[in-house]
Amino acid sequence: MDSSANRPTTIGSLRQSGWVSRSVKDEIRHNAIERIRAGEPLFPGVLGYEDTVLPQLEHAVLAGHDVIFLGERGQAKTRMIRLLTDLLDEYMPIIAGSEINDDPFNPISHYAKEQVLHHGDDTVLEWVHRDQRFGEKLATPDTSIADLIGEVDPIKVAEGRYLSDELTLHYGLVPRTNRGVFAINELPDLAERIQVGLLNVLEERDVQIRGYKIRLPLDVLLVASANPEDYTNRGRMITPLKDRFGAQIRTHYPIDVETEMAIARQESNLPTDGPPVVLPEFMEELISTFTHLARSSPQINQRSGVSVRLTVANTETLVAAATRRALRLGEAEVVPRVSDLDALIASSAGKIEIEALEEGRDAEVIDHLLRGAILTVFKERFSGEGVRQVVDAFEEELTASAGDDLPASAYVELLEANPALVAPVTELVGDADGDGVKAAAVELLLEGLHLSKRLNKDSVGGRASYRARA
Repeated sequence: MDSSANRPTTIGSLRQSGWVSRSVKDEIRHNAIERIRAGEPLFPGVLGYEDTVLPQLEHAVLAGHDVIFLGERGQAKTRMIRLLTDLLDEYMPIIAGSEINDDPFNPISHYAKEQVLHHGDDTVLEWVHRDQRFGEKLATPDTSIADLIGEVDPIKVAEGRYLSDELTLHYGLVPRTNRGVFAINELPDLAERIQVGLLNVLEERDVQIRGYKIRLPLDVLLVASANPEDYTNRGRMITPLKDRFGAQIRTHYPIDVETEMAIARQESNLPTDGPPVVLPEFMEELISTFTHLARSSPQINQRSGVSVRLTVANTETLVAAATRRALRLGEAEVVPRVSDLDALIASSAGKIEIEALEEGRDAEVIDHLLRGAILTVFKERFSGEGVRQVVDAFEEELTASAGDDLPASAYVELLEANPALVAPVTELVGDADGDGVKAAAVELLLEGLHLSKRLNKDSVGGRASYRARA
């Protein structure tokens, strides 16, 4: 029934079509089973969770459970929640004019019941797309019952309706997501009395609004997210609401640098106009390594987490800095290199929380982590023999300059004049023809030798000079 022309328009024609009414959890479960049989992923684009989070989530979907994700910021919780809507049927019939997606065969609102009573099989239908069956609320201390459940509409009262009339109600987000997926982000931030109200509508199926009690047998898949520290802290969550969730799933950051790199490639919004961008793999590894070092640094507040968004933002910023440099130097392609890394201080400062003892030293802490990332990648990418030959060449009076004011051709000339540099650069980039990639490799080699205490470095402005240790 994908074609709008073929969809039933009344309850009678819907019944004749053979359409079967299902709960939202049964609907999601049925579509998940079909995807699994076809060998299709249930949550495409979610990387790094294949052996940890996704199996647990799939179990919850197949079991028909409400789910709460526990994890720090930037762990794809919201993405997985929103992908649940892809497991809904593409279109769903409702009674035309219904504010709460009334099931044509099982209406629950006063309005829908009246329509069926008066029109029977001629009751008119509407079809709702799966994207309209998702509701979301960021929990804040000032969230009210009116936001989630509903409130008496004074305009409807002024029109002459009585307060005892259900039609005076203006439904909140949860009823309006009936027969859909409703998500609450940062659930523990809800006041306890609101948690109780939410529990009533989801479990007992009734709610009191301004002293008026109504039954709302809603059909909702409830999905929530929370910081583990808030969720387990006594007093932040009422026990009956915790008990409502059939699955509690702990998310995590990418376990390895390779996964972090894959996520950054998928999520980064790199420019498509201007000079073409070539992002060497070792520079991608450097950015991801920086994030992993931040996640284990005692100088960073680990309770607030270090989001994957840090890696994505730093990738975009590094390319932007390299683009600016390439445009100023008139180069044909954009290739980020070590001298562009200073730009990451600005994109990193707002995404990591410095510990109290380190306050006021944000740039210094970030620079220290960047140097650690450079040294880590240098040690992984360069072997001992080639590096020893480079150090020997510097001890024989070789000096080298690097900086964001030098074009890539200057590094190629350095390679041509100093054969000792060729072997380790070739080891890193292979037979890459681009001057920009070779320039990036030379900068990583020189800075790595300095950070490993095998070369001295003198810096003035954006220019660095490398020489043998005295």
